[in-house]
Amino acid sequence: MRDWNAGRLLDLSGSYWQACTLHAGVKLGLFTIIQSAGDASAKEIAGRLGSHERGTAVLLNALAAMNLLVKSGERYANSPFSKTFLVKDSPQYIGYMVMHHHHLVEAWARLDQAVVSGRPTRRRDHFGHEEREAFLMGMFNLAMGIAPGLAEAMDIKGMRRFLDLGGGAGTYAIHFCLANPDLEATVADLPGSRPFAEKTIARFGLSDRISFVPCNYLQDDIPGLYDVAWLSHILHGDGPDECQMIIHRAASALSSGGMMMIHDFILNDESDGPLFPAVFSLNMLVNTEKGRSYTEGQIRDMMTRAGLRQVRRLAFEGPNASGIVTGLKP
Repeated sequence: MRDWNAGRLLDLSGSYWQACTLHAGVKLGLFTIIQSAGDASAKEIAGRLGSHERGTAVLLNALAAMNLLVKSGERYANSPFSKTFLVKDSPQYIGYMVMHHHHLVEAWARLDQAVVSGRPTRRRDHFGHEEREAFLMGMFNLAMGIAPGLAEAMDIKGMRRFLDLGGGAGTYAIHFCLANPDLEATVADLPGSRPFAEKTIARFGLSDRISFVPCNYLQDDIPGLYDVAWLSHILHGDGPDECQMIIHRAASALSSGGMMMIHDFILNDESDGPLFPAVFSLNMLVNTEKGRSYTEGQIRDMMTRAGLRQVRRLAFEGPNASGIVTGLKP
């Protein structure tokens, strides 16, 4: 439990200043520009950006104060951390997730309006290419920190057909296939996700084992029959009735003895913790019509009503209090 005082409260209140500083650095590609130059002055970087020298210098100094850049005399270089995580051609680049957070700022600034109206302050159907790329590849960034170890730890031996429902770039399908050489997978998601998924799948050399099927799981039955249905971070985008329908459709696509695995940010049964799922519910309030975080009990009940048995929560705990609940189809 956090022990509040006035100083800590004000630090929290102003913490968006540093967040916006990071967002600007990533959006402008500063870390990538600096890496390509080895090091550079504010004037040189401003010349590359076509930006104002004073504004560029102030931003660079703030990033140096945050230990994301190293300043020597009048020249700036990336810190070891920034080289790894904020340079775009690095395999561990997480800038897409940073940009996803950036695109959410405007909606979060109107949180009070969403609380009063009960309606989102941002329309999801107005995603441009840049926002969709940041969202899908940001989810890829997040999943890449979880999927390799999780796929190795999950025992799905003997199962041959894997459904990654709402799988975006297909990260989990990729790593479950890498961990299980006899497995074939289908990523079922909206058509707009297809270019990102197929590009990512090809990067891992799995185009012959992983296919993409356009599917709106709120409107369409799920094509095919599967031994495993993986639903990662999709329930929180919709309301209880829609989630029940999604789980029912996924269960209908399972063969007898098949397993459903639901991975999401899971609240306790009082809905007052852990902290991240509780705050994430506000993110769904400002961005969706009905989305929210769900409790373990709510997820269990929805799975049971869809006809699944032996419903249980695994010991796994991922970043930001994510968890996995599994069930079997009789």
